[in-house]
Amino acid sequence: MQVAASILKNRKVNDRVEFIVTPASRKVYLEAIQKGIIATLAEAGAIIIHPACGLCSGINGGLVADNDTLISSNNRNFLGRMGGLNAKVILASPASVAVSAIEGKVTDPRKYLD
Repeated sequence: MQVAASILKNRKVNDRVEFIVTPASRKVYLEAIQKGIIATLAEAGAIIIHPACGLCSGINGGLVADNDTLISSNNRNFLGRMGGLNAKVILASPASVAVSAIEGKVTDPRKYLD
């Protein structure tokens, strides 16, 4: 979340993108609040949901529909795990996910990194 927040600071998530952030645990969530990470992400347009393993297993926030594209920083995927069998799911670094949320398409993050 810290990497994503550093990229998204003073930037906005693309209007065509639903950028959902799920802290891994309550402890991580509270630390991110204390460090201002949650505020930065929310100001950029992120949707912050409660700490859990939800989206990565298709539990919270709905499923990815057929023909939709999702880019995620979770650590695994397999056909149908996060939704439709014809959904395109890309696993990437937090930097790639944040930059892609800004650009509205899968994007190499190098031009945004210092």
